[in-house]
Amino acid sequence: MDDVPAETWERQSGESVRAFEAFTVYRDLGPARSVSKTARELGKARSLVGRWSRTYAWVLRAAAWDREQDRIFLAEQQQARRDIARRHARLAQAFLGKAVARLQGLDPRELSPGDLLRFFQVAADIERRAAGDEPAIPAAVQGSGSGPQVEAWTDEERHARMEQLRRELERRLSEDGR
Repeated sequence: MDDVPAETWERQSGESVRAFEAFTVYRDLGPARSVSKTARELGKARSLVGRWSRTYAWVLRAAAWDREQDRIFLAEQQQARRDIARRHARLAQAFLGKAVARLQGLDPRELSPGDLLRFFQVAADIERRAAGDEPAIPAAVQGSGSGPQVEAWTDEERHARMEQLRRELERRLSEDGR
């Protein structure tokens, strides 16, 4: 092997190919791993596998492998969250464009006082949030007691609700376009 130091979970200097292959079986057994299970899986004597485990510090190497896999998984999760945020931002921009176009076509005289108030509250809330302030409308009023607050929803629930709102908006726009 090279003189370059290997990662803890890679083949170590002086470690035979057979011993390293046995380590990979042990490593890949996951949290329930054991020398006995590895020996059974390989059809080798437990004493031989135990000696390899002690000589080449399998417990420490497997723990390092687990930490690395966790690190990779967390990085992938973080990237997925960033991708979702970007996708949601694009959807929000598209939705906002449709909403603005629709609002520009509205005649305020055709809106009820309640509709005007809701438009005002939403616009003020958006403006405050954009400026980094909290919404002026208490959460209890925003939710009107009709189900959980958006902040408490899972990403799946938010996505499903956005999809439902998108379909409703498309339906209404197509009805208005007749």
